[in-house]
Amino acid sequence: MNHPKVALMTFGDAREHEWKNLFRGLTEPRHKRAIEYFKGLPVELHCHEEVARTQEQIDAQVDQLKAQGVTTFVVHLPCWTAPNLVVRGVQRMNLPTVLVSNREPGTHGTVGLLGAAGALDQIGYPHLRARESFDTPKLGDKVLPFLRAAAAVKQLRGQVFGMFGGRSLGIDTGSFDPMQWRKQFGVDVEHIDQLEIVRRAGLVEEERAAKMVAWMEKNMGSVDYDGAKLTPDKLSFQSQCYLATRQLIQERRLDFVAIKCMPDMTNHYVPQCLSAAFLPGAYDADGEQKPVPMSCEADGDGALTMQIMSLVSGGQPTLFGDLSYLDEDNLTIYVPNCGAMCSWYAGRSARPEENLSKIQLRPSFRPAGGATVYFKAAPGPVTLARLSRRNGEYVMIIFKGEAIEPSPEAYETFVKSRGSHQLPTMFVHAKLNFDELIDEFGANHISGVAGVYVDELVHACKLLNVKPIVLGS
Repeated sequence: MNHPKVALMTFGDAREHEWKNLFRGLTEPRHKRAIEYFKGLPVELHCHEEVARTQEQIDAQVDQLKAQGVTTFVVHLPCWTAPNLVVRGVQRMNLPTVLVSNREPGTHGTVGLLGAAGALDQIGYPHLRARESFDTPKLGDKVLPFLRAAAAVKQLRGQVFGMFGGRSLGIDTGSFDPMQWRKQFGVDVEHIDQLEIVRRAGLVEEERAAKMVAWMEKNMGSVDYDGAKLTPDKLSFQSQCYLATRQLIQERRLDFVAIKCMPDMTNHYVPQCLSAAFLPGAYDADGEQKPVPMSCEADGDGALTMQIMSLVSGGQPTLFGDLSYLDEDNLTIYVPNCGAMCSWYAGRSARPEENLSKIQLRPSFRPAGGATVYFKAAPGPVTLARLSRRNGEYVMIIFKGEAIEPSPEAYETFVKSRGSHQLPTMFVHAKLNFDELIDEFGANHISGVAGVYVDELVHACKLLNVKPIVLGS
């Protein structure tokens, strides 16, 4: 997991008399304790051993810390210090900022915290305030989501999104304005024709495709060849398409992608389900791979949601699917996808073969045939979210849930209702008002990540000028 790179500075009183006679003895031990505390958190900490008290010390420490590529600034104010000096350091660092102080009555820390925070408010500099002891986990619980969000936003700026094809099936909510992305999120968009996948697939060595097919045949729960829709040749071509897509991602330095797929690929070539199954995860037949979030049906905002989720979670696999059916009686949301979902979610295991053993490759019922990557997602906590626009302004709907194993009766009813159109599905128990979900949600697609990252997403939204809307408890 990638950890946020955090700069920590402790500010002290610049007055010589006050420093020598009072604040030095209160500040320096707490500075050392702050370093110990943050080193114990899942962050990459950068700091100095000395307290910064003067303009020269502040400038020098900030410049050295910035050179380390830090993503967040933790301003430690254990005692009183002049607010203008704190503002000087914050403006010079120019990063998302957390102000940290303590609850002790003899330190004057609350006065220092509020003096600096109020000054930052006056200049419109957003920040997080934390007034907690180093002896409890409350400080980490409060600041870690912000540190992860700030690191995610820093990483997002300058990334490149690969859009293969154009709008799919008339899904307007998958379309977006590339220049709005460039301005608001700092993301560049590279447009690539879907036929480039097909062309490049023909250049992939047969040996590499054969290795991919053999790996799936060995490790999947089953590969259900039927001699018509799903044949060894079809699966080999699908593998070539996946390998070609990964090559294009590497060559063009793409960080996350979306592929149109339907109806062009599904009608005339093969569905891009292997890409949807393996790109967002961390492995394939060649071993460990860097996860690349991928949305289906050319859903740009869905892919961007996945990428933000991946970044705030430190690089976790992400999922994409339809917000398909709401079972109000059991507070369960059915999230299937059109033919594949990130394979890691089949078992949530660090061992690829454990995940693959729970997957069936079934014949796709679509005209071109090929494989559907079929499984029920494994139980576990999940955060679901979606970026969407309201009159051109971005919001993000966010809620947490628990992926569950449905009862045999519920699952049998689901299978019968779907008929021949069987898809990979996550069943999510969520304590929501489903009417509110219907009223607020701005798309038919939804994105997700394992674990609970609601606070991280809220902080990321605020840093990105996106309105967060959290549903449920």
